[in-house]
Amino acid sequence: MKPLRILFAGTPEFAAPALDWLIERNRPIAVLSQPDRPAGRGRKLRASAVKQRAEKAGIPVLQPSTLKSAAILETLKSLHPELLVTAAYGLLLPPAVLQLPRLGCWNLHASLLPRWRGASPIQQAILAGDDESGVTLMQMDAGLDTGDMIVQRRTRIAQHESAGQLHDRLAVIAAELLGDALEQLAHDQLPGPEPQDDQQARHAPLIEKQQARLDWTLDAATLARRVRAYNPWPVAFGPLDGQVIRVFQARALESRPAGVEPGRAIIEPDHADRLRISCGSGALEILELQSPNRRRMSAPEWLRAQPRLRA
Repeated sequence: MKPLRILFAGTPEFAAPALDWLIERNRPIAVLSQPDRPAGRGRKLRASAVKQRAEKAGIPVLQPSTLKSAAILETLKSLHPELLVTAAYGLLLPPAVLQLPRLGCWNLHASLLPRWRGASPIQQAILAGDDESGVTLMQMDAGLDTGDMIVQRRTRIAQHESAGQLHDRLAVIAAELLGDALEQLAHDQLPGPEPQDDQQARHAPLIEKQQARLDWTLDAATLARRVRAYNPWPVAFGPLDGQVIRVFQARALESRPAGVEPGRAIIEPDHADRLRISCGSGALEILELQSPNRRRMSAPEWLRAQPRLRA
């Protein structure tokens, strides 16, 4: 099939597999990515995952802070794109950009729209206890993830799957979905877009670090989902024995010893290597955690350094 003149827009790792697919099979004419951001302890500017891949492949990269300027619009017009594909780009496309490619603009979104429109669909699906997630390829409009749906692909959310693990699986699914859609488009077999049911829409807002705090008065199942949803960022945290711990892995237990108030460690002589914390309902067994200024470690390792708790 004749390659399309595709302009790709994406920023983080989620978008990288889709760009890799295009580089191998339908090389983009250019890539849009967010400006470099400070990262790491030194706060040095770091290029996005998408920019790094594009530059390695020798593809021109554009990094405007806005798509509303006349200058960037003229630059995009000069590229004569037939299709614009976005994946976790981070900027809304203004009407002038949406109308530019003759085939319009596609977006790969990490949820089963209209559920979880917005910036944190993966985390919100886990927090809500959803049984499944997936990727939606949609025809973009001026709204936030409100455009007509072209095709979806579903996947079950595993019982103990973290947001990071689900993210990586959905990124691969997104690349496969894009590839299949482009193949169908080339053979005039792509299904017509279907409108979303706005009554079923749920919003997935930007995540703030404070939302990852573990409130031990909540039930253990809710807290276990919070641990999964906020791994790898911002990482769930909560008070324990006078310090604030970060929790990377945990599992909910339905029962706990009677009379133990929420937030207290439960360490039994017969299971001295198990760290459980009493919750409003049930208990949360901590599997991997980190104390301030210490490395992350398993619960048995952590307990060996806490003789007062084991006493």
